[in-house]
Amino acid sequence: MSKNTNKWLVGTGIVAAGAAAVGAGLRAISHYFVKIAMDRKCPGKVQKNASIVSGGSVNEELLKLTEQATEELEAAAQTLVEVESHDGLRLIGHWYPAEQPKRILIAMHGWRSSWSRDFGVIAPFWHNNGCSVLYAEQRGQGASEGEYMGFGMLERYDCLKWAQWASKNNPDNLPIYLVGLSMGATTVLMTGNLELPENVRGIMADCGFTSAHDIWKHVAEENLHLHFGLYAAAANDLCNKRISIGSQECSTVDTLKQCKVPVLLIHGADDNFVPVRMTYENYAACTSEKHLLIVPGADHAMSYCVDTARYENEAKEFWKKYDK
Repeated sequence: MSKNTNKWLVGTGIVAAGAAAVGAGLRAISHYFVKIAMDRKCPGKVQKNASIVSGGSVNEELLKLTEQATEELEAAAQTLVEVESHDGLRLIGHWYPAEQPKRILIAMHGWRSSWSRDFGVIAPFWHNNGCSVLYAEQRGQGASEGEYMGFGMLERYDCLKWAQWASKNNPDNLPIYLVGLSMGATTVLMTGNLELPENVRGIMADCGFTSAHDIWKHVAEENLHLHFGLYAAAANDLCNKRISIGSQECSTVDTLKQCKVPVLLIHGADDNFVPVRMTYENYAACTSEKHLLIVPGADHAMSYCVDTARYENEAKEFWKKYDK
């Protein structure tokens, strides 16, 4: 073997080893990213530094308000109910009926959150306006079963199950609305093209994202300062292995093109977690009757707190129009 050949082989081996090391590093980062995104058990460092992922700052006043409202909703009279998901999981919900019900809401909470935390502040408004509410616990969170969260791709079928439950337990044939916040908003929007019970009259979605792929890309690049293009293929593959659906296979934009019920889209203009452009994209794609509320100065999931009067008025107008 010549010296030149030997040098070439050594050089090739070094390049190959370097490429393998880089590839292993990309896979490791992709695995950690998807674990943060989808696994029930979140890495401890992420739980302690959630604001890094969300890109927002902590408002102590709103945090205190949320904590108090959470406790009050959990203490309110409710009945624990459950359904079985399409893939055999036990899903838990909290039924909170109004004294003089006018409608039923199916409330889907957000990513790494809870039913009482996301809806505690708005719960009195709903209750005082004749809304009986089924507060669902999303799969892979809280008391519901499941090892992974599906970013709306699986949860849409859970939402359908809850809508069917509400329709079945609805002797007065009250109108039903699907309501969601953040990932819960994406969940209810992705439910819009499914075969819903006929008394589902509308969807109310606050600060939803367009797809798992889109929100992962945004968080990775804007909040974590990672080049998502390097990890996208591996992340999509890992997502598919977890839930048998790739992160690019389902989006609200696609489902809203086939939506079968009216939609109210809400978003804070200053959202640092889910960019408001995603709601504009959803609005543009929606082919059913649609309404839009953008709240200036509101960060993620804060629209109700920032402009309560306008938010409540939009909700009441939506119900007035579609309750019939």
